[in-house]
Amino acid sequence: MNARSASLSAVRPIPRRLLSRVEAAMYLGIGETKFDAMVLDGRMPKPRRIDGRRLWDIRHLDLAIDQLPMEDGDSTGTSWDDA
Repeated sequence: MNARSASLSAVRPIPRRLLSRVEAAMYLGIGETKFDAMVLDGRMPKPRRIDGRRLWDIRHLDLAIDQLPMEDGDSTGTSWDDA
């Protein structure tokens, strides 16, 4: 990355689709240990691999979040039939 690219990204952060483990946990608003547990039990998706890096797809995180139950025990619906 050259100096001009670095300065532009500081002004206009580039949205990213893949997040590190720490970023994915932060995106969900939970700690890394809880995020790890949720990946292990299947509530959150497994990471993608790019060489040795493990990265989480933000789209898959969003889908997993939609499947989490609401406080009253109901899961969220995604169709008009659920309204």
